[in-house]
Amino acid sequence: MEVVVPGPRDVRATLDRPTAAGEAGAEPGTEATTAVVACPPHPRMGGTRSDGRLRAVGDALTDRGVACLRFDYGPWDERRGERADARRAVAWTRERYDRVGLFGYSFGGCVAVLAAAAVADDGGPVAALSTLAAASRVGDGRDRDAAAALGRVDCPVQVVFGERDDTADWAPLVERARTLGCETVAVGADHHFVGQRERVADRVGEFLRDRLGVPPS
Repeated sequence: MEVVVPGPRDVRATLDRPTAAGEAGAEPGTEATTAVVACPPHPRMGGTRSDGRLRAVGDALTDRGVACLRFDYGPWDERRGERADARRAVAWTRERYDRVGLFGYSFGGCVAVLAAAAVADDGGPVAALSTLAAASRVGDGRDRDAAAALGRVDCPVQVVFGERDDTADWAPLVERARTLGCETVAVGADHHFVGQRERVADRVGEFLRDRLGVPPS
C-alpha cells in the first residue's frame, strides 16, 4: 500500500501489512493493531525505503503479524528535515495503530533514536525501538547525537551492530546502550550484512513483536 505522509515535506511511504490484513474480504479483527516505522539509510548515499535491509525487516514483521511503514525522506535538509519526517511518519502511524515502534538502519538508525527521544512531546513514547548498524551521530551538535539522546528514550531498545562494520561509527551508541541496560546484539558482519539479512531481520522482528505485545503465531 502506497502512502503520502501529510506535512510540509514530500514524504512517500510503503505500508507493508500482514497477509490477512491485506486480503480482500479478511475477517473483522484480523487487521494488525501494531506497526513499526522504518527509517532508511542516508538519502544522499542512495538510501530509500526499498533498501534490502528495510525490506527484510518489513517481511520479518509482517510474518509476525506486525505492519511496517517504510518511508522515504523528503528533500535533503541537512538532517533536520529527515528527523521531522520520521516524527511525522510516527504520527501518521499512531492514528491507525494501537502500538507503534521504530526501526532504522545506518543513518536511519541514528534518525530513529533521535525521533524516539523527541516523539514523547508529540503524543507519548513509542512502544519499542530497534536499530541496525546505526551511526552514533549525524553531524555536529548535541541534538544530532544519538548516543546522548538514547538516555531520553523511554521504551525497550535493541541495538544490533556488525563487529566488522568500518562504515558507521557505531561504538559510542553501543557503549551507551550497554550502560543503559539496553539489548545489544553483535553480529559477525560488515555494515551491509551480506548473506545475513534475513537472519538479522528475524532477530529484529522478534524483538519488536515481543515488545509490541504481539503473541507468537
